[in-house]
Amino acid sequence: MPESNRAGFEFRGINHLALVCRNMARTVEFYQDILGMPLIKTLNLPDGKGQHFFFDAGNDTSIAFFWFPEAPEAQPGVVQASRGGGVSAHGSMNHLAIDVAPEHLELYRQRLVDAGIEVTPIVNHDDSPRTISPEVNATTFVRSIYFHDPDGIRLELAAWARPFTPEDAAAPAVDVDHREAETA
Repeated sequence: MPESNRAGFEFRGINHLALVCRNMARTVEFYQDILGMPLIKTLNLPDGKGQHFFFDAGNDTSIAFFWFPEAPEAQPGVVQASRGGGVSAHGSMNHLAIDVAPEHLELYRQRLVDAGIEVTPIVNHDDSPRTISPEVNATTFVRSIYFHDPDGIRLELAAWARPFTPEDAAAPAVDVDHREAETA
């Protein structure tokens, strides 16, 4: 049973994330055939405006894609992260992280490599000054690998490494408007 948050909403998690693809057939091949996500719902939009397909991402969550025949081309580094990752534009999606069991991360990485997908080594995200370490340590909170789908969408397979504590949420949020006023 979901618990109410402070505002009174009872969230149960993410229902779906809707993205836009260039070629629905290629997207189906990648998500269904390479990643093994079952295609669970397909819609042809009225008046030839495109398609909307949903893939099962596990635990009652899904990843959905729109295909629009008149969609503008992607603008890597502006609307989405560039091929190598990193900074993306305000209001854009940087990457999509899919939760996996920690014991399967190495196996899944190898499966992607075997399928010809370019994938990073396993990254150990931790509380060190660089936020990553070559080895798992006491502050490692998630381990992950990164790769791209056929449209250049950066994907992450992520495995939590430890439970969070109140100290994990202690950093104050940057207030850009306030900071700019102080330096003006």
